[in-house]
Amino acid sequence: MTLIRHTLYMTLRHLRELWRQPWFVAVTLVQPVIWLLLFGALFKRVIEIPGFHSHSYIAFLAPGVVVMTAMFNAAWSGMSLIEDINRGVTARFLVSPVRREALIAGRILKEAVVVVTQSLIIVALALVVGASFPGGVGGIVVLFAVSALLGSTFGALSNGFALIMRQEEALIGATQFILLPLTFLSTTFLAANLIPGWMQHVADFNPVNWAVVAGRTATSAHPDWGLAASRAGFLAALLVLCLAFATNAFRSYQRSV
Repeated sequence: MTLIRHTLYMTLRHLRELWRQPWFVAVTLVQPVIWLLLFGALFKRVIEIPGFHSHSYIAFLAPGVVVMTAMFNAAWSGMSLIEDINRGVTARFLVSPVRREALIAGRILKEAVVVVTQSLIIVALALVVGASFPGGVGGIVVLFAVSALLGSTFGALSNGFALIMRQEEALIGATQFILLPLTFLSTTFLAANLIPGWMQHVADFNPVNWAVVAGRTATSAHPDWGLAASRAGFLAALLVLCLAFATNAFRSYQRSV
């Protein structure tokens, strides 16, 4: 119970920081809006390709944009941790009674809250421009859940890297090195049966693709709940591994100060 209480305290602290700069959420929505509106308009005739089983490219693209936004935004979580380290904030927490796990978990939970907020906005915008989600509210909730899982996973990974590297430039390089290949080695922009065979095999092991597949099937007219559950399970297992990595990185940081 102490860990849960401390995690909630830390989450509230980070959410209050975000509340003081609400423009951050708006600014980070610029890129997904561009993906959704411009890519949706530019490639709207892709659905005419034989084998592309979708009535609307916007409807096909929207779950991918939700997932991609969750990943990209959460992956920068480590930047604020580096700032706290440089300002001495993290060192002050080390002499407090707060649980060490909560220092990481609080940041991850805050990222999950931001992911859900941004996902709501993106889905609302997609509906405005003509997308439909036959899976209903339940399917949209699943889409939000897998996006939050993916965002939390990359948030934990980013914080772990931040504790090891402790330099913003190094973290930016590592993040970009991971994010872009994972995005394009998935079915975010194109149906699986239309991408090269080797990319299909890579996508099977790609956590971004797990989230896209789970969210897309959950919001479809005929959801495959078994597929969605299996991909959500993969994401949950990966989240546990990344949290363990971040926690161990924090312990290493603690021993070094």
